[in-house]
This record gives sequence, C-alpha cells and structure tokens, in this order.
Amino acid sequence: MSKSLTEKINVYITVDFQTINSYFNAHDPSPLYKKQISQKFEHYILNAVKPAKRYSAIFYKLNCPGSVNRQYAEPLMYAIKRHFSIKRDMRKDEFNKFKRRNFILLAISGAIVIVCEAFLPLLISQSIGNLYYGLKNCLDIFSWVILWKPIYDLLFAWNPHLKDILLLSKLAASEVIIIDNQKSNEFEQQKVSYRNEEIEVSDSLTYESLLSN
Repeated sequence: MSKSLTEKINVYITVDFQTINSYFNAHDPSPLYKKQISQKFEHYILNAVKPAKRYSAIFYKLNCPGSVNRQYAEPLMYAIKRHFSIKRDMRKDEFNKFKRRNFILLAISGAIVIVCEAFLPLLISQSIGNLYYGLKNCLDIFSWVILWKPIYDLLFAWNPHLKDILLLSKLAASEVIIIDNQKSNEFEQQKVSYRNEEIEVSDSLTYESLLSN
C-alpha cells in the first residue's frame, strides 16, 4: 500500500435523519449522545482504519446534507469518541494485567529455579554420579521451559497491546471535518484515488453499503 495513503486516513460517515438511528444499538434507550454504537458501525470504522500506521493521522469526515442534519453531527461524534475512549481504557487495563501476570509468573519461576539449583547438591550427593548429573540436566531443561513463556511475553508480546491502545486513542481524539454540499463529491474522489493506487479493498466500501447486506 502506498505510504501516502497511510499517512492520512479518512473515515467517511453520512449524517442525516434517515441514517442516524442505524449507527446505534436499537435496544439502547439512552439519549442520542450516550447511546452505544452498533457492532456493524464499529466494524466499519475499524475496517476503515485498518491500514493505519504508528504516525498515521485519522480524520472523521461527515457528510451532512443540509443544515438540519448538522444537529446530529455533534451527538454522533460524542458517542463514537466516548465508545472508543471506553475501549481504550479497557485495553489499557488488559495490558496492565498482562504485565502484572507475567512479572509475577517470572518471579515465581525464577524463585523455583533458584531454590532447585541451590538445594539439589545438598539433597543428592555428587558421589552418586550419573543420577546426579541426569537430574541436573533435567533441572536445566525444566528451568528453560518454566522461564521461557514469561520472558518471551515481556520481551516480544508488548507491541500488539501498544498498537491497539494507540489506535483506540486516535479514534477517541481524532479531528472531525464536516463536508458541506459543495465538497460532498469528496466521497467519490476517495474511491477514484484508491482505485488508482490499486488498493485491494472494495471501492464501494461505505457504512451505507454494509447496511444493505
């Protein structure tokens, strides 16, 4: 994928009286700005930002035909940002639990290995010969096995957590741009530019097209 397309990613949303209710959970009786967004709408947003990199800028671009429909823009964006802010906080809690669990596991594993290595010579005399060295080799293997998982996770498994937290933080704080009637053809221009860059994503991918499936 072209680098220029990942530097700035736009999430296009049409806001009008006919579509506004389809963005929310139909069973949620809360006021509009506090409603849960629907799973299908969340899936659409996450698919739209899937190419995002670490330094990608994300923008919400709202197509609000007519001044009457603009009244729905602010509560919709408040609900969207609130949703991803809650998901970000949940993801942070998961990351903290991940670190705490692995540090505790590493400490316990290290203590077991140290105790075994320290007291094995006292429990088994080296004069026994082959039995001692056989048990010593088994203990070395056991030490590698018990320490491998927490060490691997703490060294190499951080990135997916940090990537998700960063993306959710961007979705919770991204700039909102309202496209007026004169600029509404930007939706069509986006499709043309994606087609020229040979993006392997359907050019007709909009939330409205997902609703029709």
